[in-house]
Amino acid sequence: MGLAAARALSKNGVSFQGFEINSDVGGLWDIDGPRSTMYETAHLISSKTMTQFDEFPMKDSVAEYPSHREVFAYFRDFARRFDLYRHFIFGAEVLSAVPEGAAWRVTWREGGEEHSALFKGVLAANGTLSEPNMPAFEGRFEGELIHAADYRDPKQFDGKRVLVVGAGNSGCDIAVDAIHHGQSCDISLRRGYYFVPKYVFGKPADTVGGAIKLPMWLKRPIDKWLLSWFVGDPQRYGFPKPDYKLYESHPIVNSLILFHAGHGDIHVRADVARFEGKTAHFKDGSQADYDMVLCATGYKLHYPFLDKDLLNWQDNAPHLYLNCMHPTRDDIFVLGMVEASGLGWQGRADQAEMVARYLAGLQGEAAADLRARKKAGFERATGGMDYIKLPRMAYYVDKATYLKALHREINALEGAP
Repeated sequence: MGLAAARALSKNGVSFQGFEINSDVGGLWDIDGPRSTMYETAHLISSKTMTQFDEFPMKDSVAEYPSHREVFAYFRDFARRFDLYRHFIFGAEVLSAVPEGAAWRVTWREGGEEHSALFKGVLAANGTLSEPNMPAFEGRFEGELIHAADYRDPKQFDGKRVLVVGAGNSGCDIAVDAIHHGQSCDISLRRGYYFVPKYVFGKPADTVGGAIKLPMWLKRPIDKWLLSWFVGDPQRYGFPKPDYKLYESHPIVNSLILFHAGHGDIHVRADVARFEGKTAHFKDGSQADYDMVLCATGYKLHYPFLDKDLLNWQDNAPHLYLNCMHPTRDDIFVLGMVEASGLGWQGRADQAEMVARYLAGLQGEAAADLRARKKAGFERATGGMDYIKLPRMAYYVDKATYLKALHREINALEGAP
């Protein structure tokens, strides 16, 4: 998101200074970065075609579902292609950003020393997947207890009885690693999920059917029928039945977890009730012993350098116009705090484009109109979708609804002075 913002700002003639804690671009996709939560076997769960920036397609030689190393190389190529490196101070950790009169005092640590400077405004683009959400369990586990953020290599599972808690996309990917490297692997989950295969008719699943735009009331039953055709019934393998409708939470894009469940390589467990020693007691009354428990329980929104009151937090997320603009301030923006099935990096680049055009034309009529709209009040662009009440879903949007609103604003701001 930082690169998308840098590209949009430079393209629209808005001067800026970028700060990056790592020694290179790429964010969490650099597995050696200080805040990376990447692991060696990680790949995109969306295809490169549906993920890449429109103006900078991935090379033909890149796999349809690129590895984290291919993605990292892509971001470095992107930064070089659009001359973005020169805009960043690397090895710089932003410590605070505080309003000071009509400006912002930004303080950062670089080379062991603290520095500060005044800026007209702040754009936070530090991501949503770096602050682990570690659950509190009853009792005490005497084996190895880690979060997915601490997982790097399948060798961590060698010879161990593994329990993976959480069946999101990372949880299922990591569980497959544990199946191949551990002594045994179970997966514990508290709700059901919809599973999507990576390939349909020999093509990446997210590239099939996009040409036909259907209303959600029709799309949902058709897609649910297609999933039953290609995936079958996950309840056959012990997975709970989802207690919500398709698209009201993120689906699991994984072709292997059900394969291994069908072969008895992994056992599905209920939610954890408590731990005693190395024994996990589950809420269905069953129990089992483990050497390692890995919590794939997601991440929390985290903007440690900004006072929470500055971001208009409501419940589990900042309440911002189109997930990025403060309702009354024009000097603080949060970029990248948006999730939607199929949004890809281009959807996030469009968000950055809107903000950059707005900043470039702050004194213009189009910006004034946008300012009035966000000040008058707004709802998140859910398209009427009733997302399940989880922190992770607090900033989910409906792709079609969101992009329609975003593109309307971008077009209105076209040619802003």
